[in-house]
Amino acid sequence: MKYNFLLNNSTSLYLYEKVRNLPIYDYHCHLLPQEIYEDKEFDNIGEMWMKFDHYKWRLMRSCDIPEEYVTGNASYYEKFKEYAKAVSMSPGNPLYHWSHMELSMYFGIDDILNEDTADDIWNRANAYIKENRLSPRKLMEKANVKLVCTTDDICDDLAYHKLISEDDSISCKVLPTFRTDKLLFFKNSDYFDYLNKLSAVSGVKIESLSALKKAVTLRLEYFKALGCEYSDIGIEGFPSLFYNDDKADMIFSDVLAKKEVSDEDLTGLGGNIVVFLSKLYKEYDIISQIHFAVRRNSNHALFMKKGPDIGVDIMDDSVSTRPLYDLFNAVEDNPKTIVYVLDPKLLPATVLLCGSFRNVKPGAAWWFCDTKKGIRQTLETISELYSLGSFHGMLTDSRSFLSYARHDYYRRILCSLFGEWLESGEYNDEKNAIVILKRLCTFE
Repeated sequence: MKYNFLLNNSTSLYLYEKVRNLPIYDYHCHLLPQEIYEDKEFDNIGEMWMKFDHYKWRLMRSCDIPEEYVTGNASYYEKFKEYAKAVSMSPGNPLYHWSHMELSMYFGIDDILNEDTADDIWNRANAYIKENRLSPRKLMEKANVKLVCTTDDICDDLAYHKLISEDDSISCKVLPTFRTDKLLFFKNSDYFDYLNKLSAVSGVKIESLSALKKAVTLRLEYFKALGCEYSDIGIEGFPSLFYNDDKADMIFSDVLAKKEVSDEDLTGLGGNIVVFLSKLYKEYDIISQIHFAVRRNSNHALFMKKGPDIGVDIMDDSVSTRPLYDLFNAVEDNPKTIVYVLDPKLLPATVLLCGSFRNVKPGAAWWFCDTKKGIRQTLETISELYSLGSFHGMLTDSRSFLSYARHDYYRRILCSLFGEWLESGEYNDEKNAIVILKRLCTFE
Protein backbone atom coordinates (compact mmCIF):
# COMPACT_ATOMS: atom_id res chain seq x y z
CA MET A 1 0.00 0.00 0.00
CA LYS A 2 1.41 3.36 -1.00
CA TYR A 3 2.04 5.81 1.81
CA ASN A 4 0.11 8.55 0.00
CA PHE A 5 -2.96 6.33 -0.58
CA LEU A 6 -6.05 8.61 -0.71
CA LEU A 7 -3.91 11.65 0.21
CA ASN A 8 -4.18 14.01 -2.73
CA ASN A 9 -1.72 16.82 -1.96
CA SER A 10 1.29 17.72 0.18
CA THR A 11 -0.86 19.38 2.85
CA SER A 12 -2.93 16.20 3.23
CA LEU A 13 0.27 14.23 3.71
CA TYR A 14 1.47 16.71 6.32
CA LEU A 15 -1.83 16.53 8.22
CA TYR A 16 -1.95 12.75 8.03
CA GLU A 17 1.47 12.55 9.64
CA LYS A 18 0.00 14.45 12.61
CA VAL A 19 -2.80 11.94 13.20
CA ARG A 20 -1.77 8.58 11.71
CA ASN A 21 -0.41 7.16 14.99
CA LEU A 22 -3.05 8.54 17.33
CA PRO A 23 -4.79 5.99 19.57
CA ILE A 24 -8.09 4.42 18.52
CA TYR A 25 -11.27 4.71 20.57
CA ASP A 26 -13.68 2.20 19.05
CA TYR A 27 -16.88 3.15 20.82
CA HIS A 28 -19.16 0.89 18.76
CA CYS A 29 -18.24 -2.57 17.52
CA HIS A 30 -19.42 -6.18 17.55
CA LEU A 31 -16.29 -7.87 18.84
CA LEU A 32 -16.91 -10.70 21.28
CA PRO A 33 -15.58 -10.00 24.80
CA GLN A 34 -14.97 -13.74 25.20
CA GLU A 35 -12.45 -13.64 22.34
CA ILE A 36 -10.71 -10.63 23.88
CA TYR A 37 -10.45 -12.32 27.26
CA GLU A 38 -9.38 -15.76 26.06
CA ASP A 39 -6.94 -14.22 23.56
CA LYS A 40 -6.52 -17.41 21.55
CA GLU A 41 -3.92 -17.28 18.80
CA PHE A 42 -5.36 -17.28 15.30
CA ASP A 43 -4.77 -20.31 13.14
CA ASN A 44 -4.91 -18.73 9.68
CA ILE A 45 -5.87 -15.60 7.77
CA GLY A 46 -8.99 -17.31 6.43
CA GLU A 47 -10.33 -17.61 9.98
CA MET A 48 -9.44 -13.98 10.71
CA TRP A 49 -11.16 -12.74 7.56
CA MET A 50 -14.05 -15.10 6.91
CA LYS A 51 -15.40 -16.27 10.28
CA PHE A 52 -17.79 -13.40 11.04
CA ASP A 53 -17.41 -10.82 8.28
CA HIS A 54 -20.79 -10.34 6.60
CA TYR A 55 -19.31 -7.57 4.43
CA LYS A 56 -17.13 -10.20 2.73
CA TRP A 57 -20.01 -12.68 2.56
CA ARG A 58 -22.18 -10.15 0.71
CA LEU A 59 -19.40 -9.39 -1.77
CA MET A 60 -18.84 -13.07 -2.48
CA ARG A 61 -22.55 -13.60 -3.15
CA SER A 62 -22.42 -10.62 -5.50
CA CYS A 63 -19.80 -12.56 -7.46
CA ASP A 64 -22.06 -15.66 -7.56
CA ILE A 65 -19.74 -17.70 -5.35
CA PRO A 66 -21.65 -20.72 -3.95
CA GLU A 67 -22.84 -20.43 -0.36
CA GLU A 68 -20.64 -23.40 0.59
CA TYR A 69 -17.65 -21.04 0.30
CA VAL A 70 -19.40 -18.13 2.02
CA THR A 71 -21.11 -19.40 5.20
CA GLY A 72 -20.94 -23.11 4.42
CA ASN A 73 -18.62 -25.92 5.47
CA ALA A 74 -15.77 -25.31 3.03
CA SER A 75 -12.35 -24.94 4.66
CA TYR A 76 -10.99 -21.49 5.47
CA TYR A 77 -8.37 -22.02 2.77
CA GLU A 78 -11.08 -22.62 0.17
CA LYS A 79 -13.06 -19.62 1.42
CA PHE A 80 -9.97 -17.42 1.30
CA LYS A 81 -9.26 -18.48 -2.29
CA GLU A 82 -12.83 -17.67 -3.34
CA TYR A 83 -12.71 -14.34 -1.55
CA ALA A 84 -9.47 -13.46 -3.34
CA LYS A 85 -11.32 -14.10 -6.61
CA ALA A 86 -14.23 -11.87 -5.53
CA VAL A 87 -12.17 -8.97 -4.24
CA SER A 88 -10.03 -8.84 -7.38
CA MET A 89 -13.22 -8.35 -9.39
CA SER A 90 -14.42 -5.46 -7.20
CA PRO A 91 -12.44 -2.25 -7.80
CA GLY A 92 -13.95 0.71 -5.98
CA ASN A 93 -15.51 -1.48 -3.30
CA PRO A 94 -14.19 -0.56 0.17
CA LEU A 95 -13.36 -4.22 0.75
CA TYR A 96 -10.76 -3.97 -2.00
CA HIS A 97 -9.16 -1.10 -0.08
CA TRP A 98 -9.60 -2.58 3.41
CA SER A 99 -8.29 -6.03 2.47
CA HIS A 100 -5.10 -4.64 0.97
CA MET A 101 -4.67 -2.20 3.87
CA GLU A 102 -4.99 -5.08 6.35
CA LEU A 103 -2.47 -7.19 4.45
CA SER A 104 -0.02 -4.29 4.49
CA MET A 105 -0.61 -3.05 8.05
CA TYR A 106 -0.76 -6.40 9.86
CA PHE A 107 1.31 -8.77 7.71
CA GLY A 108 3.70 -6.51 5.78
CA ILE A 109 2.29 -7.86 2.50
CA ASP A 110 1.92 -5.26 -0.25
CA ASP A 111 1.13 -7.63 -3.12
CA ILE A 112 -2.16 -7.43 -5.00
CA LEU A 113 -4.64 -10.09 -3.84
CA ASN A 114 -6.19 -12.09 -6.65
CA GLU A 115 -6.67 -15.66 -7.75
CA ASP A 116 -3.06 -15.97 -8.93
CA THR A 117 -1.47 -14.59 -5.74
CA ALA A 118 -3.89 -16.13 -3.23
CA ASP A 119 -1.78 -19.21 -2.42
CA ASP A 120 1.40 -17.21 -1.86
CA ILE A 121 -0.38 -14.63 0.31
CA TRP A 122 -2.13 -17.40 2.25
CA ASN A 123 1.20 -19.05 3.05
CA ARG A 124 3.05 -15.83 3.92
CA ALA A 125 0.25 -14.48 6.09
CA ASN A 126 -0.13 -17.76 7.95
CA ALA A 127 3.62 -17.97 8.52
CA TYR A 128 3.51 -14.45 9.96
CA ILE A 129 0.57 -15.37 12.21
CA LYS A 130 2.43 -18.40 13.54
CA GLU A 131 5.78 -16.66 13.95
CA ASN A 132 4.27 -13.68 15.78
CA ARG A 133 1.59 -15.71 17.57
CA LEU A 134 -1.07 -13.21 16.54
CA SER A 135 -4.09 -13.03 18.84
CA PRO A 136 -6.91 -10.54 19.43
CA ARG A 137 -5.02 -8.54 22.07
CA LYS A 138 -1.84 -8.38 20.00
CA LEU A 139 -3.78 -6.97 17.06
CA MET A 140 -5.45 -4.40 19.33
CA GLU A 141 -2.08 -3.40 20.78
CA LYS A 142 -0.55 -3.13 17.30
CA ALA A 143 -3.38 -0.79 16.26
CA ASN A 144 -2.98 1.29 19.46
CA VAL A 145 -6.57 0.67 20.57
CA LYS A 146 -7.40 2.34 23.90
CA LEU A 147 -11.15 1.74 24.11
CA VAL A 148 -13.50 -0.95 22.81
CA CYS A 149 -17.25 -0.83 23.43
CA THR A 150 -18.84 -4.15 22.53
CA THR A 151 -22.55 -4.59 21.76
CA ASP A 152 -24.37 -6.58 24.42
CA ASP A 153 -28.00 -7.55 24.89
CA ILE A 154 -29.45 -6.20 28.13
CA CYS A 155 -29.92 -9.77 29.42
CA ASP A 156 -26.25 -10.63 28.98
CA ASP A 157 -24.54 -11.63 32.23
CA LEU A 158 -21.38 -9.76 31.11
CA ALA A 159 -19.26 -12.54 32.59
CA TYR A 160 -16.37 -11.88 30.23
CA HIS A 161 -16.54 -8.15 30.85
CA LYS A 162 -16.11 -8.89 34.54
CA LEU A 163 -13.10 -11.08 33.83
CA ILE A 164 -11.58 -8.44 31.53
CA SER A 165 -12.02 -5.74 34.16
CA GLU A 166 -10.06 -7.88 36.61
CA ASP A 167 -7.23 -8.66 34.15
CA ASP A 168 -4.42 -6.10 34.35
CA SER A 169 -2.68 -7.63 31.32
CA ILE A 170 -5.30 -6.21 28.93
CA SER A 171 -3.94 -2.90 27.72
CA CYS A 172 -7.17 -1.23 26.60
CA LYS A 173 -10.49 -0.50 28.24
CA VAL A 174 -13.28 -2.91 27.17
CA LEU A 175 -16.80 -1.80 28.08
CA PRO A 176 -20.29 -3.20 27.45
CA THR A 177 -23.00 -1.38 25.47
CA PHE A 178 -26.68 -1.59 26.42
CA ARG A 179 -28.48 -2.97 23.32
CA THR A 180 -32.29 -2.89 23.60
CA ASP A 181 -33.62 -4.13 20.24
CA LYS A 182 -35.29 -7.28 21.55
CA LEU A 183 -37.48 -5.31 23.96
CA LEU A 184 -39.48 -4.15 20.95
CA PHE A 185 -39.75 -7.43 19.03
CA PHE A 186 -43.31 -8.03 20.23
CA LYS A 187 -44.19 -10.23 17.24
CA ASN A 188 -41.23 -12.58 17.55
CA SER A 189 -42.13 -16.15 18.43
CA ASP A 190 -39.59 -16.12 21.26
CA TYR A 191 -40.66 -12.78 22.76
CA PHE A 192 -42.09 -14.35 25.90
CA ASP A 193 -38.97 -16.45 26.35
CA TYR A 194 -37.04 -13.20 26.19
CA LEU A 195 -39.25 -11.60 28.84
CA ASN A 196 -38.73 -14.65 31.05
CA LYS A 197 -34.98 -14.31 30.61
CA LEU A 198 -35.12 -10.60 31.46
CA SER A 199 -37.23 -11.42 34.50
CA ALA A 200 -34.70 -14.02 35.65
CA VAL A 201 -31.61 -11.83 35.30
CA SER A 202 -33.27 -8.76 36.85
CA GLY A 203 -35.20 -10.49 39.64
CA VAL A 204 -38.38 -8.67 38.57
CA LYS A 205 -41.53 -10.57 37.67
CA ILE A 206 -42.73 -8.89 34.49
CA GLU A 207 -46.50 -8.65 34.84
CA SER A 208 -46.92 -5.04 33.70
CA LEU A 209 -45.21 -2.33 31.70
CA SER A 210 -43.99 -0.67 34.89
CA ALA A 211 -42.41 -3.98 35.94
CA LEU A 212 -40.71 -4.23 32.54
CA LYS A 213 -39.31 -0.73 32.97
CA LYS A 214 -38.09 -1.58 36.47
CA ALA A 215 -36.30 -4.66 35.11
CA VAL A 216 -34.68 -2.59 32.35
CA THR A 217 -33.57 0.04 34.87
CA LEU A 218 -31.94 -2.60 37.07
CA ARG A 219 -30.13 -4.03 34.05
CA LEU A 220 -28.82 -0.60 33.10
CA GLU A 221 -27.52 -0.14 36.64
CA TYR A 222 -25.77 -3.51 36.29
CA PHE A 223 -24.20 -2.47 32.98
CA LYS A 224 -23.25 0.93 34.39
CA ALA A 225 -21.45 -0.74 37.30
CA LEU A 226 -19.24 -2.48 34.73
CA GLY A 227 -18.37 0.79 32.99
CA CYS A 228 -21.12 1.05 30.35
CA GLU A 229 -21.11 4.48 28.68
CA TYR A 230 -23.23 3.82 25.56
CA SER A 231 -26.58 2.32 24.64
CA ASP A 232 -27.69 1.20 21.19
CA ILE A 233 -30.81 0.43 19.19
CA GLY A 234 -30.91 -0.63 15.54
CA ILE A 235 -34.40 -1.87 14.74
CA GLU A 236 -36.32 -1.59 11.52
CA GLY A 237 -39.66 0.19 11.65
CA PHE A 238 -38.52 2.72 14.26
CA PRO A 239 -41.59 3.78 16.30
CA SER A 240 -43.49 6.77 14.91
CA LEU A 241 -46.23 6.82 17.54
CA PHE A 242 -45.76 7.41 21.26
CA TYR A 243 -48.53 6.30 23.62
CA ASN A 244 -48.75 7.73 27.11
CA ASP A 245 -48.03 5.43 30.05
CA ASP A 246 -51.66 4.50 30.78
CA LYS A 247 -52.49 3.51 27.21
CA ALA A 248 -49.16 1.75 26.71
CA ASP A 249 -49.70 -0.24 29.92
CA MET A 250 -53.08 -1.43 28.62
CA ILE A 251 -51.54 -2.55 25.35
CA PHE A 252 -48.67 -4.32 27.10
CA SER A 253 -51.19 -6.15 29.30
CA ASP A 254 -52.86 -7.40 26.12
CA VAL A 255 -49.47 -8.51 24.80
CA LEU A 256 -48.80 -10.44 28.01
CA ALA A 257 -52.26 -12.03 27.76
CA LYS A 258 -51.42 -13.04 24.16
CA LYS A 259 -54.41 -11.15 22.81
CA GLU A 260 -54.62 -9.84 19.26
CA VAL A 261 -53.00 -6.39 19.16
CA SER A 262 -53.02 -4.10 16.13
CA ASP A 263 -49.80 -2.95 14.47
CA GLU A 264 -50.69 0.63 15.38
CA ASP A 265 -50.99 -0.21 19.06
CA LEU A 266 -47.71 -2.15 19.01
CA THR A 267 -46.06 0.88 17.43
CA GLY A 268 -47.48 3.16 20.14
CA LEU A 269 -46.29 0.75 22.84
CA GLY A 270 -42.84 0.62 21.26
CA GLY A 271 -42.75 4.40 21.11
CA ASN A 272 -43.54 4.61 24.82
CA ILE A 273 -40.65 2.26 25.60
CA VAL A 274 -38.23 4.23 23.40
CA VAL A 275 -39.17 7.48 25.17
CA PHE A 276 -38.70 5.76 28.53
CA LEU A 277 -35.26 4.54 27.47
CA SER A 278 -34.20 8.02 26.34
CA LYS A 279 -35.20 9.53 29.67
CA LEU A 280 -33.43 6.68 31.49
CA TYR A 281 -30.23 7.37 29.55
CA LYS A 282 -30.43 11.03 30.46
CA GLU A 283 -30.78 10.13 34.15
CA TYR A 284 -27.83 7.71 34.08
CA ASP A 285 -25.61 9.75 31.74
CA ILE A 286 -25.57 7.13 29.00
CA ILE A 287 -24.90 8.11 25.37
CA SER A 288 -27.76 6.88 23.21
CA GLN A 289 -26.88 5.47 19.77
CA ILE A 290 -29.68 5.17 17.22
CA HIS A 291 -29.08 3.16 14.03
CA PHE A 292 -31.80 4.24 11.63
CA ALA A 293 -33.26 3.23 8.24
CA VAL A 294 -32.27 -0.43 8.13
CA ARG A 295 -34.28 -3.39 6.87
CA ARG A 296 -33.14 -6.74 8.23
CA ASN A 297 -32.89 -10.18 6.64
CA SER A 298 -34.05 -9.24 3.12
CA ASN A 299 -33.32 -12.71 1.69
CA HIS A 300 -35.98 -14.69 3.54
CA ALA A 301 -34.94 -18.12 2.29
CA LEU A 302 -31.29 -17.60 3.25
CA PHE A 303 -32.32 -16.13 6.60
CA MET A 304 -34.39 -19.24 7.36
CA LYS A 305 -31.37 -21.44 6.58
CA LYS A 306 -28.57 -19.40 8.14
CA GLY A 307 -30.15 -16.97 10.63
CA PRO A 308 -29.43 -13.24 11.10
CA ASP A 309 -26.25 -11.22 10.49
CA ILE A 310 -25.23 -13.06 7.34
CA GLY A 311 -24.97 -10.11 4.96
CA VAL A 312 -28.54 -9.75 3.69
CA ASP A 313 -29.61 -6.64 5.61
CA ILE A 314 -30.27 -3.59 3.42
CA MET A 315 -31.11 0.12 3.48
CA ASP A 316 -34.75 0.90 4.21
CA ASP A 317 -35.64 3.47 1.56
CA SER A 318 -39.28 3.69 2.68
CA VAL A 319 -38.72 5.76 5.82
CA SER A 320 -38.35 9.44 6.64
CA THR A 321 -36.80 11.22 9.61
CA ARG A 322 -40.25 11.91 11.08
CA PRO A 323 -40.00 9.20 13.79
CA LEU A 324 -36.76 10.79 15.05
CA TYR A 325 -38.36 14.24 14.94
CA ASP A 326 -41.28 12.97 17.03
CA LEU A 327 -39.00 11.12 19.48
CA PHE A 328 -36.73 14.08 20.17
CA ASN A 329 -39.74 16.31 20.74
CA ALA A 330 -41.44 13.72 22.97
CA VAL A 331 -38.36 13.47 25.18
CA GLU A 332 -37.63 17.24 25.19
CA ASP A 333 -34.52 17.03 27.41
CA ASN A 334 -32.65 14.52 25.25
CA PRO A 335 -29.69 12.48 26.46
CA LYS A 336 -26.42 12.67 24.56
CA THR A 337 -27.43 10.97 21.32
CA ILE A 338 -25.67 9.84 18.14
CA VAL A 339 -27.79 9.12 15.06
CA TYR A 340 -26.46 6.87 12.27
CA VAL A 341 -28.54 6.79 9.11
CA LEU A 342 -28.16 4.01 6.53
CA ASP A 343 -29.90 5.68 3.59
CA PRO A 344 -27.66 8.49 2.23
CA LYS A 345 -30.73 10.29 0.87
CA LEU A 346 -31.73 10.93 4.49
CA LEU A 347 -28.31 12.25 5.51
CA PRO A 348 -28.96 16.01 5.02
CA ALA A 349 -32.35 15.82 6.77
CA THR A 350 -30.84 13.80 9.64
CA VAL A 351 -27.94 16.20 10.10
CA LEU A 352 -30.29 19.20 10.12
CA LEU A 353 -32.56 17.46 12.63
CA CYS A 354 -29.61 16.77 14.92
CA GLY A 355 -28.70 20.46 14.81
CA SER A 356 -32.17 21.38 16.05
CA PHE A 357 -31.73 19.61 19.39
CA ARG A 358 -29.04 20.06 22.00
CA ASN A 359 -26.98 16.91 22.71
CA VAL A 360 -28.02 15.19 19.45
CA LYS A 361 -25.20 14.52 16.98
CA PRO A 362 -24.97 12.92 13.52
CA GLY A 363 -22.91 9.74 13.53
CA ALA A 364 -20.18 8.30 11.33
CA ALA A 365 -20.87 6.89 7.87
CA TRP A 366 -22.55 3.62 8.72
CA TRP A 367 -22.30 0.21 7.05
CA PHE A 368 -23.11 0.58 3.34
CA CYS A 369 -22.16 4.26 3.61
CA ASP A 370 -18.75 3.38 5.09
CA THR A 371 -17.04 3.85 1.73
CA LYS A 372 -14.64 6.40 0.31
CA LYS A 373 -17.55 8.33 -1.18
CA GLY A 374 -19.83 7.78 1.82
CA ILE A 375 -17.28 8.90 4.44
CA ARG A 376 -16.48 12.03 2.47
CA GLN A 377 -20.16 12.75 1.84
CA THR A 378 -20.87 12.40 5.56
CA LEU A 379 -18.00 14.71 6.53
CA GLU A 380 -18.97 17.31 3.94
CA THR A 381 -22.66 17.24 4.86
CA ILE A 382 -21.87 17.58 8.57
CA SER A 383 -19.45 20.44 7.84
CA GLU A 384 -22.03 22.27 5.71
CA LEU A 385 -25.14 21.74 7.84
CA TYR A 386 -23.77 21.15 11.36
CA SER A 387 -20.36 21.69 12.99
CA LEU A 388 -17.65 19.27 11.95
CA GLY A 389 -15.64 19.92 15.11
CA SER A 390 -18.56 18.55 17.16
CA PHE A 391 -18.76 15.30 15.18
CA HIS A 392 -18.22 12.18 17.32
CA GLY A 393 -15.63 10.56 15.06
CA MET A 394 -14.95 7.11 13.62
CA LEU A 395 -15.82 3.60 14.78
CA THR A 396 -15.48 0.13 13.24
CA ASP A 397 -18.97 -1.40 13.76
CA SER A 398 -17.13 -4.63 13.04
CA ARG A 399 -16.70 -8.22 14.18
CA SER A 400 -13.08 -8.39 12.99
CA PHE A 401 -9.92 -7.63 14.96
CA LEU A 402 -8.23 -6.55 11.72
CA SER A 403 -10.78 -3.86 10.92
CA TYR A 404 -8.90 -1.10 12.76
CA ALA A 405 -7.50 -0.44 9.30
CA ARG A 406 -10.80 1.33 8.74
CA HIS A 407 -9.72 4.03 11.18
CA ASP A 408 -6.67 4.65 9.00
CA TYR A 409 -8.95 4.70 5.95
CA TYR A 410 -11.12 7.35 7.62
CA ARG A 411 -8.09 9.38 8.72
CA ARG A 412 -6.73 9.47 5.19
CA ILE A 413 -10.05 10.65 3.75
CA LEU A 414 -10.41 13.21 6.54
CA CYS A 415 -6.91 14.59 5.98
CA SER A 416 -7.48 14.69 2.23
CA LEU A 417 -10.57 16.83 2.76
CA PHE A 418 -8.81 19.22 5.15
CA GLY A 419 -5.81 19.37 2.83
CA GLU A 420 -8.04 20.51 -0.02
CA TRP A 421 -9.68 23.15 2.17
CA LEU A 422 -6.35 24.54 3.36
CA GLU A 423 -4.75 24.63 -0.07
CA SER A 424 -7.79 26.24 -1.70
CA GLY A 425 -8.24 28.78 1.08
CA GLU A 426 -11.68 27.46 2.05
CA TYR A 427 -10.27 27.09 5.57
CA ASN A 428 -7.26 29.15 6.58
CA ASP A 429 -6.43 28.10 10.15
CA GLU A 430 -3.84 25.32 9.82
CA LYS A 431 -3.10 25.25 13.54
CA ASN A 432 -6.76 24.80 14.45
CA ALA A 433 -7.22 22.32 11.62
CA ILE A 434 -4.76 20.01 13.39
CA VAL A 435 -6.65 20.48 16.68
CA ILE A 436 -9.92 19.53 14.97
CA LEU A 437 -8.36 16.58 13.16
CA LYS A 438 -6.96 15.15 16.39
CA ARG A 439 -10.34 15.54 18.02
CA LEU A 440 -12.11 13.79 15.15
CA CYS A 441 -9.64 10.89 15.29
CA THR A 442 -9.79 10.28 19.04
CA PHE A 443 -13.25 11.42 20.12
CA GLU A 444 -14.45 9.07 22.87
